[in-house]
Amino acid sequence: MSELIAPGATLGMLGSGQLGRMFAIEARRLGYHVHVFSPESQTPTGQVADLEVVGEYDDLDAVANFAKKVDVISFEFENVLSVTTDAASQFAPVRPGANVLHVAQNRIREKSELRDAGIPVTPFAVVRSVEELKTALSELGCPAVLKSATSGYDGKGQVKIDSPEEAEAAWKEVGADETVLEAFIDYICELSVVGVRGLDGEFAFYGPMKNDHANHILDISVFPSGMGDEVNRKAVEVTRAVFEHLDVVGVLCVEFFLTDDQRLMINEIAPRPHNSGHLTIDGHVTCQFEQQVRAICGLPLGSTKSLGPTAMANLLGDHWEPGPPDWSALQQFPDVKVHLYGKQESRIGRKMGHLTALAETSEAAVQRVKDARAAIFHG
Repeated sequence: MSELIAPGATLGMLGSGQLGRMFAIEARRLGYHVHVFSPESQTPTGQVADLEVVGEYDDLDAVANFAKKVDVISFEFENVLSVTTDAASQFAPVRPGANVLHVAQNRIREKSELRDAGIPVTPFAVVRSVEELKTALSELGCPAVLKSATSGYDGKGQVKIDSPEEAEAAWKEVGADETVLEAFIDYICELSVVGVRGLDGEFAFYGPMKNDHANHILDISVFPSGMGDEVNRKAVEVTRAVFEHLDVVGVLCVEFFLTDDQRLMINEIAPRPHNSGHLTIDGHVTCQFEQQVRAICGLPLGSTKSLGPTAMANLLGDHWEPGPPDWSALQQFPDVKVHLYGKQESRIGRKMGHLTALAETSEAAVQRVKDARAAIFHG
């Protein structure tokens, strides 16, 4: 515990969205101060932080000044510039480290690194031209999915290819110089495991959570997944291997495809708390955001014991389109927890908040959050 950063210290957060907000809430509950750095003001994180610093991530002097005033730094999105983390790490430890970011923010590096370590990933090919795409399609077959190597999320920067004739149009649509072509996996569900690893190597985990998507954006997550003990054991085993291989300190999520023959393949990793892990706030003794604080500060990790079957439903800007929500409908759902992110403007696809509910079974928890969401937004 020689590297302990005790309560009362100041934690720095690069990025100012909802993940930073929930981190800051837990950090302040534990007695820490929180400073946040991002290009915007009055952000979800800034609303609950002690100090909101507005600056560009490539303004290295501003980043250095920010880092000088905090004791440790974490981040809430993986596309932080490497020069930013390099500048910050001159004055405060950055956790997870730059090596984890370097791997996770580029699909070519991520998939190659994990594959070469013997960790199961979806079959893929590196593609840097239309000609290479056509060759890769002949090797991997159709359908396949072309994804930009960097910056894609929630379905952005990717396109499904159903026949070789679609290669040129797909290449133009993705619009990136570096891409990855992935074999299309006929999976039965998507699962995620949120793990956390401390400075001393202590490891804890949540999940697997079963995830359902709508328009490439997470819609519903539920724990337990209902996929059986062997699948659960294997998912945790692979997740731990990822943590050990990358020497992660902090929180990281591993997203899996589960095939009909019970094989697990990593779709991607996210070196931060994850949308599917939001259900841990109400469904577990210690949530993923408190664990992030504990891990980067060198505190012992908290219990990940489940309090019961729990489901989460995302609230997107789409739900606001027909009209304002009817919050009075919550009278029918006193057991459903509402988490809103403080975003002033709703937009299609924008994550505005989430609902969680505990129930006797996973199925009942899912139905509860779906019913509550429908009542709030559709009467």
